[in-house]
Amino acid sequence: MAGFVERRWRSADGLSLYARDYPAAAGPARLPVICLHGLTRNSKDFADVAPWIAGQGRRVLVLDVRGRGRSDPSPDPMRYQPLVYARDVLALMDGLGIGRAVFVGTSMGGLITLLLASMRPRAVAGAVLNDVGPEIAREGLERIAAYAGKPFEAADWAAAADYLAATSGVAFPDFGPEDWRVFARQWFREDEAGRPALDYDLSIAVPLKARPPKRRSLLAWLLFIRLARGRPTLLLRGALSDLLSARTVAGMRRMAPGMMVAEVPRVGHAPLLTEPAARQALTAFLERVP
Repeated sequence: MAGFVERRWRSADGLSLYARDYPAAAGPARLPVICLHGLTRNSKDFADVAPWIAGQGRRVLVLDVRGRGRSDPSPDPMRYQPLVYARDVLALMDGLGIGRAVFVGTSMGGLITLLLASMRPRAVAGAVLNDVGPEIAREGLERIAAYAGKPFEAADWAAAADYLAATSGVAFPDFGPEDWRVFARQWFREDEAGRPALDYDLSIAVPLKARPPKRRSLLAWLLFIRLARGRPTLLLRGALSDLLSARTVAGMRRMAPGMMVAEVPRVGHAPLLTEPAARQALTAFLERVP
């Protein structure tokens, strides 16, 4: 059994979007968790994490953001924007009658969470920011820009694994060949010919090229302060992260002294949330929120 129900909902501009819905294990009613992935990723990233959280008695919804996984691509690539993604999340919540949830956002998913807390503050009961903050380090931004939105044709799954080792090896120095093969099944889908294909619309990079994101901005800091001072927040950082610097984490702690912070050793951008340090921090955090 898959362990989840497949959900579809319509965005305001008519796209069919996809989510996995993991039912909560038996126990007292608790707020659901909504998981949001990174820029080029999809719901498969949470295939291990979501059932683990559901086993603690929380319903878990894991989205494919538009243009990723099984969600429709956007006919207008300029709508690949965090504000549009946030509105898509709210449309799902409204359709399912979910008024409040705990959010787990990896990288781009964390930025979407910042916006959600500003657009509809009551909807975000708690937040986990996975290796993302209001400032983005140049090294990580340049590394992601070097592959995001660029075509890659893999002859087989071994080639797909090699591609990931080349683009993300800095983030997972302890990965072996089998780890990269498993990782490839998350990043890629199988096309009609049985070959691996990148599981996202390459046009997601169009807005980034048209208007490169600012590495730092006052607005991003204000959004972070509004999020982290208003509700329980956990910040996870990969100890080797090239996107979220230790200096930015220190600034975030000063601005939100009540925020929980945990570092995941021997991992860069971004922790998979299966690591012991990540699981320990998530367990402690989820015990704090309703």
